[in-house]
Amino acid sequence: MPAKDHPVIWMRPEHGTRGPKPTHSRRDVAAAGVRIADEEGLAAVSMRRIAADLGTGTTSLYRYVTKKDDVLELMVDEVMGELRGTVLTRDWRADLRTIARLLRETALRHPWLPALSSGRANHGPNSLWWMELSLSVFDGLDLDTDEMLANLGTLSAFVLGHVLSELGDQEAARRSGLSHEQWMEQQGEYGPTIINSGLYPRFTRVIIEAETPHAADRQNRVFEAGLDRILDGLAAHLPTRT
Repeated sequence: MPAKDHPVIWMRPEHGTRGPKPTHSRRDVAAAGVRIADEEGLAAVSMRRIAADLGTGTTSLYRYVTKKDDVLELMVDEVMGELRGTVLTRDWRADLRTIARLLRETALRHPWLPALSSGRANHGPNSLWWMELSLSVFDGLDLDTDEMLANLGTLSAFVLGHVLSELGDQEAARRSGLSHEQWMEQQGEYGPTIINSGLYPRFTRVIIEAETPHAADRQNRVFEAGLDRILDGLAAHLPTRT
């Protein structure tokens, strides 16, 4: 289908001019999709399921959207609206740290979000507001547009990678029925076999010396340590603010 025959949802009117007055809005559709995805996973989101949540017929949803992809775009933008109210300081390092932490928190609240936000950019009003705010971190620095995008992309990739690791750990715990502590205890029984083999001297040091994998706040420790390294790397390429 040619793109001109299916404009992005943000270019289309909220609802048609014909027929009875709508009882719901696009935000209602988005909020329903978010509720379902949060509780049951992204695979559970369907037009039928959203209609049931809103107490309406499936066909009535097509007054607000034309396909499921529209719903997914609305859902992402709805969640990005949770970040409104964020205030930055004009200290680029502190501001990028704030942005990274907020993105992580938001993705952990909505585990389906990374799968949708890691692809094509969403250009809904909340997403655009967040992008505008994020780009403002570089105000006063002598950077071209591609450099700014590269910096934000690097930060986003780090956050996304860490969140996916956290979500994977949560899924492994659910699937196995073992908490992290129980899993570590199980792995500990295997540790002497690895050590005594003599084949893995570097990993043997990890087994014997590493503290972070055992810490209750290990995810925060790893995230903050990695974030420091990302920011140090970006600093090497940033000019002094003018």
